[in-house]
Amino acid sequence: MDCVTALPPGGDRSFNAFPVSVDRYRKAPMFLPRHKYDIAMNKSIMIWNRVISPGGLLKNIISDRDPKFTSALWKNLHKLFGTRLSFSTVYHPQTDRSEEKMIQTLEEMIRVFCAYIL
Repeated sequence: MDCVTALPPGGDRSFNAFPVSVDRYRKAPMFLPRHKYDIAMNKSIMIWNRVISPGGLLKNIISDRDPKFTSALWKNLHKLFGTRLSFSTVYHPQTDRSEEKMIQTLEEMIRVFCAYIL
């Protein structure tokens, strides 16, 4: 999981950020529009409703050492569910590549769309 922020507000609810998740096995991306400064509870509910409920409980989440994923909330959630939060080394291609590539592609699409509108 990774997060893209600092986007221009868009949509009827003015979302300006979104977490990006890529399923390791299916390589299926998931983009979930959010507000940059959402409280932790809103993010937890969104992850539960959009990621865990449809696909089942995750056994492992691999993330870089972003403070969003090292917080007490995430540690407690993983302890509660009996899952594991693994940290990759920063910019490690084997673990970080699919999210980073997906983010690059998505940012290009957003730039093209914004340029088309202007």
